[in-house]
Amino acid sequence: MSAATRPDPETLVLAAVALTALNPIEQAPRGTDADSDSPDHDETLDIRLDAEALRIRAEATPKRELTMLEARSISAWFGDHKVLDRVSLTMEAGKITALIGPSGCGKSTFLRILNRMHEMIPSAALAGEVLLDGEDIYAAKRRLTDARRDIGMVFQKPNPFPGMSIYENVVSGLKLTGVRSGRDAKDSLVEECLIKAGLWKEVRDRLRQPGGGLSGGQQQRLCIARSLAVRPKVLLMDEPCSALDPTSTRVIEETMLELAHEVTIVIVTHNMQQAQRVSDNCAFFLASQGTPGGIVEHGDTGVMFDSPTDSRTFDYVNGRFG
Repeated sequence: MSAATRPDPETLVLAAVALTALNPIEQAPRGTDADSDSPDHDETLDIRLDAEALRIRAEATPKRELTMLEARSISAWFGDHKVLDRVSLTMEAGKITALIGPSGCGKSTFLRILNRMHEMIPSAALAGEVLLDGEDIYAAKRRLTDARRDIGMVFQKPNPFPGMSIYENVVSGLKLTGVRSGRDAKDSLVEECLIKAGLWKEVRDRLRQPGGGLSGGQQQRLCIARSLAVRPKVLLMDEPCSALDPTSTRVIEETMLELAHEVTIVIVTHNMQQAQRVSDNCAFFLASQGTPGGIVEHGDTGVMFDSPTDSRTFDYVNGRFG
């Protein structure tokens, strides 16, 4: 296939994921909600109240060990075009790692490699390892569904199942992963996940209403709740706030900070202020003209923004390019 007719890699990724059970991509129509859009409604307060309720419940729940995710010498191609070159990065357990860099440097491709989405593109290829709990998720003995269950994904645009209720959206992953639960267990799981996603207070009286009827910010938090229902060890977030208003963005960021206590989070963002607000560590990706993307520098977020070792990092985080 010629370069002029080859489908755009982004389009192929989204089309492929639409057929993958644990990461549905079809976008539901954005609805509105009078309560959430009201200027008197404080969604951040809802998250704090939900967090307190969750803390009380968590005291009686055994804590599981947090998981580190490690990429080793990852290279990636779309056909003959190499987009990443030997990228290695350790994403610390229970921390938020932000992937930053200008468009086209391979951040989103790298993120999708972390839960085996890249391989679904017919022209795609990769080399290297992604280790979860010390085991390569690309090993022959590892099933794709296991990787998707352990490493969840939240996309740039909210994508609840349009034909399902709020309740059904949250528990949809159980059937797809072969988990059988009774009604009481499902009810408890829905409440728990919606609390973790900072949405319970807003929707608890209308769980049987369509998920697509929620506002954009609520839909994104519903997608977070859906991902949490299958108990992932890692949560990947590809620019989760780019399509949201400032208030919804603040709520999603509050949610991320709460979740980091129990799941490892990796987020792609073009918002430098957001990276500073929510992440513990940063990795700066860059691709020079005609060369594949790679990591220029990575480390503690504060150090990366205040005193980076590479001048290109300094220029990027200070808005001089990108």
